[in-house]
Amino acid sequence: MKKLLISVFLVAVPVALLAQTTAKAQNKAARAPASRVEIKTTATQMASGIMAAETALTPAELAIAQRVYHGKLPCELGAFVTLTADPKSPGYFDVQTKNQKFRMFPVETSTGAIRLEDPQGGAVWLQLANKSMLMNQKLGKRLADECMSPDQAAMAELLIKNPAPSVLDAPVVAATK
Repeated sequence: MKKLLISVFLVAVPVALLAQTTAKAQNKAARAPASRVEIKTTATQMASGIMAAETALTPAELAIAQRVYHGKLPCELGAFVTLTADPKSPGYFDVQTKNQKFRMFPVETSTGAIRLEDPQGGAVWLQLANKSMLMNQKLGKRLADECMSPDQAAMAELLIKNPAPSVLDAPVVAATK
């Protein structure tokens, strides 16, 4: 009896495994796209979804984008940086120097400085009250410095005439009566 049970078991196990393998193959065939057109359509839809998710900015980032100076900004040594807002993707900017172009989006900072980044190109645009600069983080160098819009030039002039107190100066204590 034992030998009969072992024989039946030895025959049944491979048959069961073969049936499972055949069922899995049929299931895969049923799920597989029927043509290259369907594969391409699915890939295009997935890529569009990924791009839409990447282009979606938070309300805080969109608020930062509203404060970015646009146009052709003169920089030191006769250089120029051109910032152009992308009309199709609000909050995104094309930043161009003489021989380089970057696609940037705003990033929140703890200091209140306006920061635009292009992670692929490794570029960062920093906009302060009195100047802006374009840096390449990958290379560790500035591509353009002392770039100024008319508002920034006015602020730079004001800071020359009335410099802000240094953080190293002793605090001024108000006199009490």
